[in-house]
Amino acid sequence: MNNKHLFSLCVLAGVLLSAGPSYAEEQHTYLSGFTSKVNQGFFNTTTGWIEIPKNVVNISHDQNIFVGFTWGLLRGTAHAVSRTVIGVAELITSPIPTDEYISPPYVWDRFSEDTRYFGVHYPGFWTTYGPLDDGDDD
Repeated sequence: MNNKHLFSLCVLAGVLLSAGPSYAEEQHTYLSGFTSKVNQGFFNTTTGWIEIPKNVVNISHDQNIFVGFTWGLLRGTAHAVSRTVIGVAELITSPIPTDEYISPPYVWDRFSEDTRYFGVHYPGFWTTYGPLDDGDDD
């Protein structure tokens, strides 16, 4: 390869590489959303059972230990099944950008907060424990 072709190849590579970052930012956003959704789906599917002790502890703290071990156990079981099903749904729909299915996204995030689905929360309807935190750092 002579110097003229090598120079042309370097100029072409430089132009192609300099045009990439604007496209890469958009692709990075999609890729980070995809990997985040896959992570949430995997961990919510495998750790959904942690909702049981979470609800027992939080309701016991808010009410008393008897209510925690009865209502907390029932409510925790329902949330465990729901979080596991939501985790499977997140894995299936991971290539499709969607709104948040569950808040907090992982069972161990904001542990004292009540679990909400699809952004809906009825204060005092299910429980009164925990702050209502959307996770925004304003």
